[in-house]
This record gives sequence, C-alpha cells and structure tokens, in this order.
Amino acid sequence: MKFTCNRQKLNEAVGNVQRAVSPKTNYPALEGIFIKTEQGKITLCGYDLEIGITTSIEADIIKEGSIVINARLLSDIIKRMPEDRITIENSEKLIVYITCGKADYKIIGIDSNEYPELPTVTESESFSINGETLQSMIKQTIYAVSDKDIKPAHKGSLFEISNNTVKMISVDGYRLAIRKEDIEYSGEKTFIVPGKTLSEVEKLISEDTKNVNITVGERHIIFKTEKYDIITRLIEGEFMNYKAAIPAVHSTEIKVNTRKFIDTIDRMSLLLNDRMKSPIRCRVEDGMIKTSCNTAIGQANDEFEVESEGEDIEIGFDNKYILDALKFCETDEVKIQMNGPLSPIVLLPSEGDSFIFLVLPVRLKNER
Repeated sequence: MKFTCNRQKLNEAVGNVQRAVSPKTNYPALEGIFIKTEQGKITLCGYDLEIGITTSIEADIIKEGSIVINARLLSDIIKRMPEDRITIENSEKLIVYITCGKADYKIIGIDSNEYPELPTVTESESFSINGETLQSMIKQTIYAVSDKDIKPAHKGSLFEISNNTVKMISVDGYRLAIRKEDIEYSGEKTFIVPGKTLSEVEKLISEDTKNVNITVGERHIIFKTEKYDIITRLIEGEFMNYKAAIPAVHSTEIKVNTRKFIDTIDRMSLLLNDRMKSPIRCRVEDGMIKTSCNTAIGQANDEFEVESEGEDIEIGFDNKYILDALKFCETDEVKIQMNGPLSPIVLLPSEGDSFIFLVLPVRLKNER
C-alpha cells in the first residue's frame, strides 16, 4: 500500500474515526485505525466492537493495499508533520513509512487481516432526517440519558416512529426529555440507540450535512452523513412507560423568559457545590417567581415577573437538573407546568409541542 494525500484532510479524518477506537484493549488491532486504498481514495475505520466509524477521502493511490496503524500514534504524527502533502506506505513485513517534507517515520503496523469486520445490516429499512434537525434532537435529549441506571435500555434514547413523526425519548430516573419532529416515513418502528453513539453522531454532523440517512436492522443501525458512516449495536431491553410519567393535569402554569430564569438559577447556584447541596426553593405568587437558596455558606434570593395562571405554589428542585432542561429548550420563552410540590415539573415550548422536558422536584423542608 502506498498513497499521498492532503495532510489536513487526513488529520481531520483520523481524528474523527479515532472516536470509535478502543483506548485500551487486549486486542492490539482494536487500538488501531484500519486503512485501505482503492479507486482513488483511502478508507479509514475505527471500531471498538460496539460502535464503528468509517470515512473516505481522496488520495493519489500509488499502490493498493491495507494496514492497521495504532490510532493515537498515527494521529500524533500527522498533527506534527511540517507540510501539506503526506505519504504513507507499508512493506510486506508490516513496516509503515510516513513521510512529509523532510520529516519521516518508520513504525510497526498491524496485519489488516487481524482487524474485525464491521457488522452488516440486513432486513433493514431506511429513512432520512435533516442533519441540523437530528443534531438539535440529539442535543435536546442526550443530557437525560442515564449513565448509571441498572436498566441497559436507559443508557440510550428510544426512537418512536409512526405517522411521519419521529420522537426521541431519554430518561435517567430524575428527568425525562422528549423531542418530536416530522419526517417523510410512513412506517412504524421503535428502537433504542446507545447514548454514546448519538453523542458521536451529533459531533460528526457538520454545516455541510444536508440529510442523515438512517438504516435500521434487527440488531444494528447505521447513520450515514455526507462524510461518515456510524454503525452501532442497538440496545435490547424494555424502555420505561414514559407516557405514564407525564402528568395529565396541572394546577399552575407560568410562562417565563428562558434566559432570565437561567441567570436566576445560576445566581442561586453560587452557594452550591458537591459538598454543599441544597434545593432551589421556588415560589410562584402574585405574578412573580421568587427563588431562594439557603446553605451553610449563606443565603440568596431573587425574583422577577412572569405570566402565571392557576394556584400559587412553592416547590423545590435540583439546580443542575432544572438548568439542563432550561438550557436545552432552545426557545426564548418556555411554559412551565406544575401540579403541586411533589409532581414532576413539565417544561414545554411557548408555542407548539416540539419538546417535553420533565424534572422531578425535591421535597422541601419547612424553613419558616
């Protein structure tokens, strides 16, 4: 194998494919990037047996072939090379020669036959989502994916597709995030995608990504952007009945300026840290939302006007959980519905129904 290509394009491709490489494993090939030359391009692949990322870039192919090179070492070498064109070749004895300008390296490669094959997706169905829309959906739900839940299903996001609508649902036991969008797909499907994979998909969607084609198989799913293919194993298991968690009624509704509420919670949070935990106390009355926080460090109070309907209420919440929900609303105003101090807090867009965020309240102690 021997090729010459643009160093910056190779550096970008290696950096993104490296996201799927195992940092530490007993199988050396999995710590490497698989490189194959064919028909005027090079294909690169990273795979940790759970998620695989592949891409291709244009190159001047001098000799076709394949090799596996340690991902970290390859990335470090390419970043530090001095010029725009880089040449990589390997010998039959798996010696890899990397040359750029006057700089050159000779390193040990790994036989490409030792690299595991990516899974294939059979009996599949495909649909497309606008790249910017999918990126927004992932951003607005990924924060609620569990990283500790004993149920494997909650370590991913549930996709529900029916009647030309796709929903993404994430839950971690303390909060729930639902995002909905219209798509051109009349079929019905449900599947759970690992949160780690969705995080990588979101990062690999660029401004140039018009659409992401999604192919769903029985056990795997492929996300295809213009530059990258991301394949991952689907999560098996039963997802929670999230619809039952959404309160059917509410006794209080307020409409708040999202930025103003975030700033208020930020000010209360200055008295909180990992050792000093306390709920934010929130009282809605007389067209005002009054917040306070009381810890061993001190006390903070703030208030501002809101549009409110229904009963006065005093409720407590975890500052991080409510901040996450507010920051991912992506709307200037948000509706907040409450049904007493112990029922989940529901956040909705001021217009439409593109998202529903739930946050569990914290039981307050009577400080009066």
